[in-house]
Amino acid sequence: MIKSELIDKLAEANPHLYHRDVERVVNTILDGITESLARGERVELRGFGAFSVRHRPPRVGRNPRTGDSVAVKEKHVPFFKTGKELRERVDASRASKSTPA
Repeated sequence: MIKSELIDKLAEANPHLYHRDVERVVNTILDGITESLARGERVELRGFGAFSVRHRPPRVGRNPRTGDSVAVKEKHVPFFKTGKELRERVDASRASKSTPA
């Protein structure tokens, strides 16, 4: 699912809200998560998961086309760890779909 599909689905589920308001809410939530991660903070959504930032040290990589060594700078990357409830719901959903009827 992409962001526009999420917005459409939420707008369908909440017909009393304007589509533009649903879009504004989704963008506000995602912007808040992004801003918190940019400050190095952790964002936890209970039952869903936690977003954090992980440090990747500098390393020597390889150019796949030429095989030459390339210096890769250190960086900070977003990381998502699923919550227990989300893992259980996905597992239960997948298990029910894989059992023959």
